[in-house]
Amino acid sequence: MKIPKQLKALMADGLVDEVLRQLMSGKEATIFMVRCGAEIRCAKVYKDASKRSFKKAVQYREGRHVRNSRRGRAMAKGSKFGKKEQEEIWQHAEADALTLLFHAGVRVPRPYGCVDGVMLMELITDAEGGVAPRLNDITLTPEQAQKDHALIMQDVVRMLCAGIVHGDLSEFNVLQDEKGPVIIDLPQAVNAAGNNNARAMLARDVNNMTAYYGRFAPELLKSKHAKEIWAHYEAGTLAPDIKLTGRFKESTKKADVKGVLNEVEFAAKENRERLRRLRERELLEKENHPEPSRRKKNGRHRRHR
Repeated sequence: MKIPKQLKALMADGLVDEVLRQLMSGKEATIFMVRCGAEIRCAKVYKDASKRSFKKAVQYREGRHVRNSRRGRAMAKGSKFGKKEQEEIWQHAEADALTLLFHAGVRVPRPYGCVDGVMLMELITDAEGGVAPRLNDITLTPEQAQKDHALIMQDVVRMLCAGIVHGDLSEFNVLQDEKGPVIIDLPQAVNAAGNNNARAMLARDVNNMTAYYGRFAPELLKSKHAKEIWAHYEAGTLAPDIKLTGRFKESTKKADVKGVLNEVEFAAKENRERLRRLRERELLEKENHPEPSRRKKNGRHRRHR
């Protein structure tokens, strides 16, 4: 097994004592099982940006703020320093999201920090102590599917209450331990309030999970959790322990197109009136404060000479 240089650096620093084996390799990172003292943990080694195949990264970065203006300018220019800073932000975003969500009560692995492109976190295991499988590798009973779907929906709510949307949630990014589903892979997590794509991403996350659990409990396919959750979010009534129903009544009220057009026309008239007053004010100022003619200026200069 080839040990990445990032892990070798952590071993040299005493943060990792032994690399036991590689667990998997994904689109943005390779996962290893490592020993840290007496504990067995998980080490996520991020791939270099040039080797990552994750698509639409810009769409996910929207809403992530950079406090340091120098870093922000460098990232906008795409300089070598800017790309390095962007990569660090991308890597630390997952550790930050995991920390926030772990303390918000969402079932995610406990994070232990991100150092030099490696994130150390809790290793999720099954009832026998082995590495927990992903959802796409297991089969569920209808009863278990109903129960776990409810747990996932509650975690989606808790994430949104914490201001985060996963953005890439599916049966490939959820592990199953003895208590139920555990959400993983959050480097692309988005700011719910700062990203214009948040609503669509949340709907995709919810619909992906509903489609998965719906394989074992088809009645779930009729639920409308995405619309219900977002409606509560927009209304300010979303709470971490809210009881979801999976029902959502679509509005049957016809759009007041005439009213909207009247408002647009009214706003346009106000703007035209504002511009007219501005032009009149500028003309009045010119009349009250005329500029000396160029000829008189030149004449004064000649006489002065």
